[in-house]
Amino acid sequence: MRRNSKKHDPIPEHFPSVAEAAEFWDSHDLSDYSDLTREASFEVDIQRRVFLMALEPELAKKLVACARKQGVSTQTLINLWLAEKLTASTQNK
Repeated sequence: MRRNSKKHDPIPEHFPSVAEAAEFWDSHDLSDYSDLTREASFEVDIQRRVFLMALEPELAKKLVACARKQGVSTQTLINLWLAEKLTASTQNK
């Protein structure tokens, strides 16, 4: 790979704030700094799983409306309610 020999502004060693770092990169192109980059490798181990469940259409509509009213996603509301129900259910046994 040929390294970029183009002249560019120096990258500040430290940015006083995230906003100033964002401002710098908004006005500069990373490809102009390819001579300062190096290859990185990393592993990602995503453990989250998604389970799809069928809902009655009317129940789904009510859930969406209730979630909107509470300012959360429908998925968040369902997870909170199910967790509460399971906790209550296991405490009553």
